[in-house]
Amino acid sequence: MQLKTPYYLIDEKKLLKNMKKIEYIQKNSGAKSVLALKCFSAWAVFPLMRQYMAGTTSSSLYEAKLGHEKFGGETHAFCVAYSKEDIQELKKISSKVIFNSVSQLKMFYNEVKHLQIGLRINPGISYSNFDLADPARKNSRLGVFDKKEVVKVLDKINGLMFHYNCENDDYKTFSVMLDKISAKYEEILYKVDWVSLGGGLYFSKDGYPLGKFCEKLKEFSKKFSVQVYLEPGESAITQSCCLVTTVLDIVNNGKNIAIIDTSTEAHMLDLLIYRQSAKIDAKSGENEYIIAGKSCLAGDIFGVYKLASKLKIGSQIKFSDTAGYTMVKKNWFNGLNMPSIAIKRLDGKIDIVRQFTYSNFLENMS
Repeated sequence: MQLKTPYYLIDEKKLLKNMKKIEYIQKNSGAKSVLALKCFSAWAVFPLMRQYMAGTTSSSLYEAKLGHEKFGGETHAFCVAYSKEDIQELKKISSKVIFNSVSQLKMFYNEVKHLQIGLRINPGISYSNFDLADPARKNSRLGVFDKKEVVKVLDKINGLMFHYNCENDDYKTFSVMLDKISAKYEEILYKVDWVSLGGGLYFSKDGYPLGKFCEKLKEFSKKFSVQVYLEPGESAITQSCCLVTTVLDIVNNGKNIAIIDTSTEAHMLDLLIYRQSAKIDAKSGENEYIIAGKSCLAGDIFGVYKLASKLKIGSQIKFSDTAGYTMVKKNWFNGLNMPSIAIKRLDGKIDIVRQFTYSNFLENMS
């Protein structure tokens, strides 16, 4: 089936590979996984994902509503700061409400005390290759640092959340940090019913020691008699999607520059934010190209690649591993049309689930 580019193509068979690892983890450790909607919220594939995941976790009211309406299961609500209006809606749909601070916990406790209540803890340690994403960075606003403050409100909470990783694919580091948290918060952990270890754990990476990971989680859960939750985003959807584009022009300004019908600023914003290159699905060779987007932003660059085949106008270029933090961040910069969203189902059929037109652009403006 020939689709008009650009489009995101989600492959359910590749997605299923990650779901099977999540299923293995729950079976062998008891840890439940809830999908981090801040990373991926393409609800057209939720019917597959909900078979393997316990529910969703959110960062805002709208994400929580999406999880409740389209995914089902447990709806974990978290936000760095809630408004009164947020709480009024969230208390009707959430199974757990997790607060970022003691002050917000006290402010809204009476409104949500009929629900499971959690508090985010900042353990002062983290794994991140980017200061921008480091939850334990200097003067971080994410989570409660003072353990004494947590002890004072233990009678108001049922669980804790420790979200302190970002793309951590190193099991040894995970194990060491969990031991440090176990020791530092031991007396508190014995008094709660559940603990979320957050997201950012890249356990679906090929070669990751899932057996050891499960044993560590099981040991932690048994020691403190808690239900462990994981909040995978990337690990749930890694390698399951590609962004398919077409070369519109090739120019030369010291190097060959292939201009494609999409944009990093509009459609793969994380590349600009973290100064990374897109992963290209093509054989390497001797033909070097800068692959660039069609926006007016000078730095709209996907990367520099050496390809086996020469590009020409009309050539298709596929960028792999584009599910996480792409569709949730796409925007209307320059008025560029957004990529369509297509799904390759388990039976091989391709469904076009969303296409965008000028009317969508118009409705997004004022």
